[in-house]
Amino acid sequence: MLALEPTMMTEETVTTLLAAEFKSAGQSVPQDWAALARWLARSGAELGPTPGRQFAGGFGNLNYLIEIDGKPAVLRRPPGGPLPLGANDMGREYHILSVLWHPYPLAPRALFFCAQPGVLGAPFQIIEYRAGLVIRDELPPSFAGRPDIGETLSRHMVESLAALHAVDPTQIGLTTLGRPVGFLGRTLDGWLQRGAALADLIDARVFDETAAWLRCRVPVDASPTLIHSDFKLDNMILNQATLAPVAVIDWDMGTRGDPLWDFAVLLSYWAEPEDPDCMHRMRQMPTMQAGFWSRRQVLEAYHRLSGRAVDDFTYYRVMSLLRSAIVFLQLFDRYRRHSAGNMHCAGFGSLGRELLEYALEVARGRAE
Repeated sequence: MLALEPTMMTEETVTTLLAAEFKSAGQSVPQDWAALARWLARSGAELGPTPGRQFAGGFGNLNYLIEIDGKPAVLRRPPGGPLPLGANDMGREYHILSVLWHPYPLAPRALFFCAQPGVLGAPFQIIEYRAGLVIRDELPPSFAGRPDIGETLSRHMVESLAALHAVDPTQIGLTTLGRPVGFLGRTLDGWLQRGAALADLIDARVFDETAAWLRCRVPVDASPTLIHSDFKLDNMILNQATLAPVAVIDWDMGTRGDPLWDFAVLLSYWAEPEDPDCMHRMRQMPTMQAGFWSRRQVLEAYHRLSGRAVDDFTYYRVMSLLRSAIVFLQLFDRYRRHSAGNMHCAGFGSLGRELLEYALEVARGRAE
């Protein structure tokens, strides 16, 4: 594993980056901290006196740094309003994180779970806090001109995902998690149903042709593994000095299924300089910058680490791009229905349509 110099970031730089991880008080979604304190007290735990600070970033679950019994922890709960089917499942995530930290040290340990929405307005959980750096769509300025950074982050992502797929769910009590039989076909049906619900935002010809291409090529069930379902760089917390991963977060869509689907989701965010503009505008990971591996190099590395054949990867590639398109269209749909929505989502309608067109071009063999 490639090591970095431990002095690569100054203390001032680290402090600035960590401060940016929190929303201002005016931007944060308030919670009923008194109700949470009462609920924790019934479990023999004490909530700290300082109100939770909401972490910045992301469009999904709400995350807050809190203090319990004098130690930092993270409160996680879904956003308000209607939720996509299968997403934001705090119960599922708690079930996974209650046991996964044993064989997979990057998984934070689950501490508390509340299924009753009466406390905070939705089910929530509290998990172990792991301090570190989160990198989103851009590298910090202090990393400019450092191609070794891209090399290191590429390696960490692939190694961490391959290590997850090597965990045996039967050894940690997750044999009933999900429904791995027929996983890919059912996953495709789910995303097509979500797409159909957004018909007024989608080019019907492009959607129907892509759906038909996928329906007649669903692979046979692979041996299931644990999968994250949204594995990407900003769902990793990194050591501030070495960039080694210290945690993988956001497990609310975790399940058992085809590991190549999990891998394809990662690559759906992996933009390259020659990609169409829609891949650049997703702004999910800084993989277009110097030093990051190409998608082909990532495929080869995953094959070496996992031993799984990835020769016929087009089906997974097309379906993962379809998924990305629908995710952005769902975010735009939520934005247009709520006038106080996140303004960053205002352009997601056109982005989703262009990603869907790109998926069809990949299916036709005209793009990669």
